Amino acid sequence: MVSKRLIREAGHRRKFLAIVDDTPEAERAIAYAARRARSTSGVVVLLYVIEPGDFQHWLGVEQIMREEANAAAAAALDAHAVKVREEIGIEPELVIREGLPADEIHKLIEDDQDIAILVLAAGNAKEGPGPLVASVAGKGAAFPIPVTVVPMSLSDEDIESLA
Repeated sequence: MVSKRLIREAGHRRKFLAIVDDTPEAERAIAYAARRARSTSGVVVLLYVIEPGDFQHWLGVEQIMREEANAAAAAALDAHAVKVREEIGIEPELVIREGLPADEIHKLIEDDQDIAILVLAAGNAKEGPGPLVASVAGKGAAFPIPVTVVPMSLSDEDIESLA
């Protein structure tokens, strides 16, 4: 069960959550979420999830690896934030979490009751739609808010007209 969304209450705005990762579809999801936030006077939240398996087994260098992972996450978020500011004209919220992506997405949605829409993009590769879309479609991975899935093939102009 999802906790009540607060977007209709005074001082709250609808937030669109997009995930920043190294997949090509992430850019399409961010573009749509940012434009949708702008057109509805909402906010776009960009989440980067650092998966813990990357450095758990290296006791001596765990702290260095964690710092490097956080720096890489911050750099990826900053790069997308610059594009959102320059191209869309809004200020995104930036969030870094450590854990499994689906778990951290769920936790953030629970923690921030203004998040009302999760925006993902479906890849067009023959391997499938991409890891996040596949996890949403998988059994038991449903998210407690609506999920918008953006086709990878949409251009910025297409996204602009739809958002």
